[in-house]
Amino acid sequence: MKVLHITSPKTWRGGEQQLIYLAEELKVLGIEQVIMCPFNSPVHKYCLKHHFPHVTYYKGFSANPMVAFRVTHVCKRSNIDLVHVHDSHAHNFAVLSSVLTTNNIPIIVSRRVDFAIQGTSMSLFKYNHPNIKKIVCVSNAIRHIMATSVEDDSKLTVVHSGIDLKRFEDVEVGTSLREEFNIPKDHALVGNIAALAPHKDYITFIRTAKRMIASGVKVRFIAIGEGPSRKEIEEEIASAGMEAHIHLAGFRDNVPALLRELDVFLITSSTEGLGTSILDAIASGTPVVATAAGGIVEIIDHEKNGLLCKVGSEEELSAAVKRMLEDEELRERCTEEGLKTVLRFSKQETARKTLELYREVMEKESESDLEA
Repeated sequence: MKVLHITSPKTWRGGEQQLIYLAEELKVLGIEQVIMCPFNSPVHKYCLKHHFPHVTYYKGFSANPMVAFRVTHVCKRSNIDLVHVHDSHAHNFAVLSSVLTTNNIPIIVSRRVDFAIQGTSMSLFKYNHPNIKKIVCVSNAIRHIMATSVEDDSKLTVVHSGIDLKRFEDVEVGTSLREEFNIPKDHALVGNIAALAPHKDYITFIRTAKRMIASGVKVRFIAIGEGPSRKEIEEEIASAGMEAHIHLAGFRDNVPALLRELDVFLITSSTEGLGTSILDAIASGTPVVATAAGGIVEIIDHEKNGLLCKVGSEEELSAAVKRMLEDEELRERCTEEGLKTVLRFSKQETARKTLELYREVMEKESESDLEA
């Protein structure tokens, strides 16, 4: 079996990390693969550095027919058996390849965001195209959303995203964040690692912080990550008079060490496909307070391995963070149970289940060919 992975972002976020995790583990399992990615993108640079088979393209726009023709060319030249697309634009290119040429290679679609599919005829067409054999949802929450737009719901399956558990072994607790942002030793440190994007709902994060500071809790807040909402978030922090209490640390690449510094991991997302940053926090032994958004509830079992709160409720979130900081027994229980939880979300487990899906699709294709 030879698989072509297609990705289109020119950035590196959770979806790109998941693609690389999957490709790495499938390689260990003996699967031949080629990654098709935009020229000079972070994924392209990764492939060059690690000598991973790949081809590049110039994206242009989200439905560029020239990219579709390149997909067909790569499939024929490399004897591809299965195409796995990892984002919406990659999905466009694969379907266009089927429509504009005679490329009938079966397609697997990964769906990682819990946004409803646009009700346009084009969107419905691409998700219901006959060459789409499976749609891999990273959570049951996404599967439920997709079921309203996919005519054949037997194509929908759930394979949770995974993390690299080895990254969190033998990591010492550092003090780099406290030193950099001059955080007093008697103050707790609460934060998260997430893109500065609207669906992460940093407005609620800021309001939660303000509520806790107003109640007299000695705590500082930190947000690690970058994204399109930075300016808006900076303005909201300033408007709330919270510049001395909330720090935007930007993108950092030493995530395991930084997570160990946090006393509580707080995520206030309004929507969330799954939430692999939560898995990272749990694997670091950092207790989690989160909103019950999307697939988060498939990770966090309230009162067992973390605390869940209503989306958008700074009242519930601030009370939960305060409780987590003050209740040592709760922290120890959540940490212990959390380390059991993450074993179900390893990148190896994600690859194993994905490979089972590949083999199921290929077996059905072989049966169809025999019947024909």
